[in-house]
Amino acid sequence: MVKRRIAQIVILVVIYLCLYHGSIYMVEYIYRNEDSEESAANRDSGSTIAMEWEWPQWQGPNRDSRSPETKLLKNWPQQGPKLIWKHGNLGEGWSSPTIADGYIYVTGVEKKKEFMVCLDLAGQFKWKIIYGLAANKYSGARSTPAYDKGNAYVISGIGEVVCIDTRERMIAWKLNAYKIFQGECGNFGIAESPLIVDDKVIYTPCGKQTTMVAFDKITGGTVWESQSINDISAYVSPTIIKRRSQNIILTVTGSYIVGINSDKGEILWKYPYLKEDKKENLRGTLMANAITPLYHEGQIYVTSGYSHGGVALQLSEDGQNVQVIWEDKILDCHHGGVVYHDGYIYGSSWNGNADGNWVCLDWKTGSLMYDHHWFDKGSITYADDMLYCYEEEKGHLALVRATPKKFDIVSLFQVSTVKGENWAHPVICDGRVYIRYGGLLLAYDVKQT
Repeated sequence: MVKRRIAQIVILVVIYLCLYHGSIYMVEYIYRNEDSEESAANRDSGSTIAMEWEWPQWQGPNRDSRSPETKLLKNWPQQGPKLIWKHGNLGEGWSSPTIADGYIYVTGVEKKKEFMVCLDLAGQFKWKIIYGLAANKYSGARSTPAYDKGNAYVISGIGEVVCIDTRERMIAWKLNAYKIFQGECGNFGIAESPLIVDDKVIYTPCGKQTTMVAFDKITGGTVWESQSINDISAYVSPTIIKRRSQNIILTVTGSYIVGINSDKGEILWKYPYLKEDKKENLRGTLMANAITPLYHEGQIYVTSGYSHGGVALQLSEDGQNVQVIWEDKILDCHHGGVVYHDGYIYGSSWNGNADGNWVCLDWKTGSLMYDHHWFDKGSITYADDMLYCYEEEKGHLALVRATPKKFDIVSLFQVSTVKGENWAHPVICDGRVYIRYGGLLLAYDVKQT
């Protein structure tokens, strides 16, 4: 009886702690042990394949969809570059792979549970951890892990912020941050990929209590929470920039483009991206802010689909305010992202959910350089003077010269025969291009021999 009573007390304490932290950590820890295929005795300290480059977070090293690599192929064979390997059973999702410290980390969903899979660079399964719950609508995983010193950080579809210890293969800490901070989001749930800034993990719950929150990346404790701008969150993953000596987090909420001081969480400025007269029609329905802002030499560019359009802002020298430089309605990017290169912006426009053109704008003036129709809209990544354009309807991947003169396709092939929802952004890392669609990840060799 005494042992049973002690066991009951322990169970009650565990339940209390889990509820207090808004977490189902213990349940998922059990899933982790069941799903891991290797024992602790078989754990290795790193991949057996050496790598020179990494892609440690959403949109790459600088969160700008640009790879710093060179000596990549300038054209491909007719059937496409050599397929090195492919791996399935990754679950439903549109997140991109994270590649760091000799391993690949990918998120997915099965039966409304979100999980992260670890592969080695040969595409071999290492382990899997269930870390949270999927969004109710379009439930596939959206959050691309952010890797930092052995930890991978993710945000689930219902706003759980999670730190996974990749060496111990366990959840280090977890918070139902959306619930704790009374977040408010749009119809499609949470689609944010976490940002690591110094010793902090950044998340944007929005709502009446706060706008953005910073957690200690080791403990999960709250470092700061910004004031509320009384808005809902969008589907944007923030980025970090430096203006003079100040580090500023740039993001887009349901109605605003926002600049936040990364040290204290002070909101420096907000720009009304969604005009007051459009809120009733767009907010929560056709509001689709999903593009991480671009930044270059004091200028910010933000775009969004559903005929929302884009805007270029000039950031003041002290980082305390912004002014409009120009606006455009042509590069009306849905969720495929945009890249800056050599004075121009490249991306695809939204002409409808199953249609879009590929567009180039002048960075300084917003002038249209080209507006080209090619299959459908899609996602874009830059490397070695070339654009990697992945159209979402029929799964064609094109190698395109990064020139404002025209949409100049050098090579293309069809990656996927799955129609529609090829939404994951291409990743270029260590001489490979990685393409994810559905539960499948493919690695192609694009390195010059």
